[in-house]
Amino acid sequence: MHVVLVADHAFVNGGQAKVAIDSALGLAGRGHRVTLFAAVGPADPRLAQAGIRVVCLDQHDIATAPSKLAFAVQAIWNRTAARRLAAELERVDPRDTIVHVHAFAKALSPSIGTALRASGLPLLYTMHEFFLVCPNGGFYEYPAARICHRTPMSRDCLTTNCDARSYPRKLLRVVRHLGLETVARLPDLFRHVITISDLQERAAAQHLPRATTFHRVPNPIPVPEAPPRPKAGGAFLFVGRISTEKGAPIFAEAARRAGIRPVFAGDGEQAGMLAARYPEAVMLGWQDSASVQALLREARALVFPSVWYEGQPLTVHEALACGTGVIVSDACAGREAVEDGETGFWFRSGDPDALAAHLRRLADDELAERMGRAAHDRYWSSPLTLDAHLDRLMLVYDAVMREAATARAARPVPGAALTLPFGKRGAAEG
Repeated sequence: MHVVLVADHAFVNGGQAKVAIDSALGLAGRGHRVTLFAAVGPADPRLAQAGIRVVCLDQHDIATAPSKLAFAVQAIWNRTAARRLAAELERVDPRDTIVHVHAFAKALSPSIGTALRASGLPLLYTMHEFFLVCPNGGFYEYPAARICHRTPMSRDCLTTNCDARSYPRKLLRVVRHLGLETVARLPDLFRHVITISDLQERAAAQHLPRATTFHRVPNPIPVPEAPPRPKAGGAFLFVGRISTEKGAPIFAEAARRAGIRPVFAGDGEQAGMLAARYPEAVMLGWQDSASVQALLREARALVFPSVWYEGQPLTVHEALACGTGVIVSDACAGREAVEDGETGFWFRSGDPDALAAHLRRLADDELAERMGRAAHDRYWSSPLTLDAHLDRLMLVYDAVMREAATARAARPVPGAALTLPFGKRGAAEG
């Protein structure tokens, strides 16, 4: 099978790109032909080493664009990406090729839909976020710091400033979404959609065509198995972007009310403010993957107070795999991985007192140890390894390819002679 993976970035800069690149390497390792088509480089060197064809446009994203105006045009409709992707898809054999889109919103733009549709190839989309159905990609109102329940692109949506930066940027995203819906028609194009949590599927399904087929393929969690560590003396740990939507301020306040010292591993726009307001907090800054896993193994509990939906929070699964219980907000998809009262606790989203109550409970060493062992045992009874991810992915690929083959067989062959009503050509003519 030839798998064409489409992503904004050809290197790991976050969860979306990591899943795309890890799956590319895994598929190549299983003997499949793999092409990665991406807008932003440089390409991860492991791709070429694995024999993967990389088509990288060497374009910019918002973080690297020298001209924000030029990037705004690219983000709305990236003509170069559409043209280059169309040329790439003309090269492939339609009988054994599937195109799997991981990301388009940060560089490629909805323009790729024109190339995908023209190719007629079997298509699949992984919903890492909500850009396929929501202009700001998160069903979250950043200025008000709350989940948004408005209908995307409704009058109420258009007149609400939900963007993290400014209303003009919201309007730019609205223009892009208009192109996504009316020109590229991506919601109709992606009849097969991979989701990574129940909550994500429920939030998106009501805004997608009824004919959409959903497939559940959790993201892989790259954590080696090891016995749980003792929890006595371990920290209550926050890992990730230190921001309002991730609930970092809620954790800091809850920790103060519980009389414990919070530990933050990560960076973000709220880091300086929290360090000044809560001098008792330990701010470790950004940590690489190995350091994060070491911190998780030693932690008393991971605190995941996110106040927005999330998709499939990898840190929650990493903590469980490391043998550490998780205290998680009941508003985010992370709760699906946590057995309340067994492998961690749920708390009412946005409520520092509710979180503080659980912090006090897990100050008990015996309880923290028990939850850590339960988290480890439950996770490793069905771990989210790369092999498990690839196994599920291949089942989906096979189903999509079979459907495409059936559709091809049902189409009339161009130029085929019509069946005449008589047994001989001359009889019909006479």
